[in-house]
Amino acid sequence: MSDSPPKAGLSLGSPAVYRIVVQGLLDQGVSDFLGGIRIITTSRRAEHLPTTTLEGRLRDQAQLMGVVNALYELHLPILRVEMLEAE
Repeated sequence: MSDSPPKAGLSLGSPAVYRIVVQGLLDQGVSDFLGGIRIITTSRRAEHLPTTTLEGRLRDQAQLMGVVNALYELHLPILRVEMLEAE
């Protein structure tokens, strides 16, 4: 048994930095609508569809779900969601 205190995990109300990758193109103009998240479009070779990476700090899991729902409403298939850094 360790004497060190348990590490605090991510909670629903914790801010964190996320990376979300979607299939398709997303215009830079929607960044403010998505909580100010940075948008990076990756052009792929002709045999692959383009992808867009969104990366930034979101205040909590509710804001993350808002971004995911907005991407769904834009008909952009979500390829990956990952937490890069918890605060």
